Amino acid sequence: MQQDQMVDLFIIGGGINGCGIARDATGRGLSVSLAEMNDLASATSSASTKLFHGGLRYLEYFEVRLVREALIERETLLAAMPHISWPMRFVLPYHKDMRFEGETPTSKLLNLVMPWMKGRRPAWLIRFGLFLYDNLGGRKVLPGTSTVDLKRGPEGAPLQERFAKAYEYSDCWIEDSRLVVLNARDAAARGAEIMVRTKVLSAERVDGQWQILLENRDTGEQFHRRARMLVNAGGPWVGDVIRNTVRSNSQESVRLVRGSHIVTKKLYDHDKCYFFQGEDGRIIFAIPYETDFTLIGTTDADHPEPGIKPVCTDKERDYLLKFASGYFKKPVTVEDIVWSYSGVRPLYNDGAKSATAATRDYVLKVDETGGAPLLNVFGGKITTYRKLAEHALEKIVPYFPEARAAWTARVPLPGGNFPVDGVEKLVRDLRTAHPFLDERWARRLVKAYGTEAAEIVKGATRVEDLGEQFGWNLTEREVNWLIDKEYARSAEDVVWRRSKMGLRLSVAEVAALDQWIKNACTARHGAAAAQ
Repeated sequence: MQQDQMVDLFIIGGGINGCGIARDATGRGLSVSLAEMNDLASATSSASTKLFHGGLRYLEYFEVRLVREALIERETLLAAMPHISWPMRFVLPYHKDMRFEGETPTSKLLNLVMPWMKGRRPAWLIRFGLFLYDNLGGRKVLPGTSTVDLKRGPEGAPLQERFAKAYEYSDCWIEDSRLVVLNARDAAARGAEIMVRTKVLSAERVDGQWQILLENRDTGEQFHRRARMLVNAGGPWVGDVIRNTVRSNSQESVRLVRGSHIVTKKLYDHDKCYFFQGEDGRIIFAIPYETDFTLIGTTDADHPEPGIKPVCTDKERDYLLKFASGYFKKPVTVEDIVWSYSGVRPLYNDGAKSATAATRDYVLKVDETGGAPLLNVFGGKITTYRKLAEHALEKIVPYFPEARAAWTARVPLPGGNFPVDGVEKLVRDLRTAHPFLDERWARRLVKAYGTEAAEIVKGATRVEDLGEQFGWNLTEREVNWLIDKEYARSAEDVVWRRSKMGLRLSVAEVAALDQWIKNACTARHGAAAAQ
């Protein structure tokens, strides 16, 4: 793209909100450029609990609109990306000592009308909440709530004897960082310019348009773009963009809330998730993860500033271990942990007393000061990213009356053009065409790339045809795909965001992969410069 070329939208931020808006806008006929200063999904959007869920506990905050929107979206999204998202059942064990988080509107109301409960969460209230959860979103694919006898079923086997009864309900898994990349790819396929490792140094209004100065973080090269409208989807950096990049006087701000997770050795054998309620009123999930592990999270803690890298602190780690150990027969210990990660949720600052009580709803604000419009995106959750993008376009379209109508509902992302129940057939077909793929390898490829898995191994009749082997069935052919089509520029991009191979590969293998990718990217850059 020429430096003096004008685009309709310039988007700052390559997380799920930025990439979702880019995809929606490009599909409506708008010209779009997006800049991400690091890798796509390198912050909040790769550090979620990996769920498309309505947010059962948000009902206690009376956030009914948000929950309803999220519940409706689960099945809409599932239809568009059945390779990276799939249904899961959640087991919610019940015990009489379960309590509310003290500041929820529901707890205050019940403490007023039923003071003898002393903050305990009654079983009838949980069942009523699950009734709402089943019916607010008009379920069509996902099964409803049922009751589980923990003394008889496999769900009770890993739990302490004091738990006799549980409720079981539906939500969905999502590969969060792959969701971001696939939205970026689809936006690019429709004409968007996606720039990774490109930092926006400044953006200023000049003669009714935005003049944007950028820097390529790999080469140090600085260059410009012009745009009719700017979208600030900076996630944790949204406030920094407002104050320092755009230099706006907006009074809107974000509240940074850190959510930490631990990944342990596999703690149980069945494929269902647990929804655990604590005596402090908080909840955590325990989720089957990457076949051989269990994911436990999340915490809620205020985070000081976006420039401080979020990590799971010892205090948060111990909190999650103690919480989970209050449910499992065998205590979960530090020795069980194989990895931890933490992300910062950029919540809209609504003045709530605690991080837990801060609203999870998103807020979109247009600033027209000085002529050229600026849209600031606050908050959001991964389940409602597509609806957030649609609502963002409702704010954007008045400035571009030629834009086409909303279109993204149930339109497949790359690789997602197959039925929701079609994964098994894809795995079988892939193994039939390429017998050297074992079941686990073929399933990994299908659950990452869907119908595009066949393109990655096209023409290969033996493992050697896929080029260099980097460990744990990661091959040169796949890495080249990730570089050329999915914006990967380092081993970290590949093993922690495009996949979770980081749980499998050794330090030496990751280092060798990183050097190989750097050499490959350098060669591509040189070839592009020579053209």
